[in-house]
Amino acid sequence: MIKIYYKDLLLFTRKVLNNINLDKFSNDSVSHGLCDASLRGVDSHGIKLLRHYVNVGITKRKNPKPKFKFIKKYPCLQVLDADHAYGLAAGMKAIDKGIQIAKKYGVGMIPVTNSTHPGALASIAMRASKKGYAAFAFTHADSLMLSHNSSERYFGTNPICFTCPRDGEDPYCLDMSTTVISWNKLLNYRNNSKKFKGYIAADVKGNFTKDPKKANSLRPIGDYKGFGLASMIEIMSGIYTGMPFGHMILPMFTIPNDKKRSLGQFYIVFKVDGYLTKKEFSKKVKIMSNQIRNLKPSKTKKVLVPNDPEINMSKIRIKSGIPLD
Repeated sequence: MIKIYYKDLLLFTRKVLNNINLDKFSNDSVSHGLCDASLRGVDSHGIKLLRHYVNVGITKRKNPKPKFKFIKKYPCLQVLDADHAYGLAAGMKAIDKGIQIAKKYGVGMIPVTNSTHPGALASIAMRASKKGYAAFAFTHADSLMLSHNSSERYFGTNPICFTCPRDGEDPYCLDMSTTVISWNKLLNYRNNSKKFKGYIAADVKGNFTKDPKKANSLRPIGDYKGFGLASMIEIMSGIYTGMPFGHMILPMFTIPNDKKRSLGQFYIVFKVDGYLTKKEFSKKVKIMSNQIRNLKPSKTKKVLVPNDPEINMSKIRIKSGIPLD
């Protein structure tokens, strides 16, 4: 295990992506997306994806120089045809357009079609909250979740992210999959020959297992509730955008690198001053966060608000470096 400082890792990533001819916007989006995720401790969606992202960029599954196209049907809603861009670049482009629309109308909705794996949604959505807007972000993935009352998979890890500004500190940000862990985290367990601490995955027969080598599917959060959330996100990211859904989505790692996956994303950006002022809203988010943090802990660990672990990890890693195997 070695550690690399964030600025050095970002520079290295930029140079690598420049060598496979990413345009400037795509390079900036992917470089920051991967390195920021690693800085925040989200290693499953961080720099470890660089090798795969490079390979599928060379083979053109991901388009290094996409021609983004916005299709306007309603004033507050525009669909982004991402031209099979890097998902991080498509997401950043969608957020920018969402901010532009929300600045005029109060809310902007940007479904994304013909996209690819977007990395960590927080890296994309916080682009809005750092500029004073709130945002929702959704995407879907290939079938990995154990279906409720079934031994089969249908939905992916289908993450959801919400973020908003917070007075005097980094934004509030909830970024989570609708499965207990992501598939990339499962692969980390498998590659390191580590057993799960709980029953977070199931084998081919649908029986829960602690052995990552036997894992065939991931357990949804809250059982049928996580399964239900995944279905909602599939409708928004897959059906609404006209993209493949459920079993039709091609897997990320086990198909030829030149095979396009055609994924969807969905973003909602809105102003926070619909009733309160912007300052009042961000102050109340700060008050809520502190009230939660000050709750009496049931054990030795502190009570945290979503994004606290990532903020704390960023402070550590910006000083000591980002660990890489």
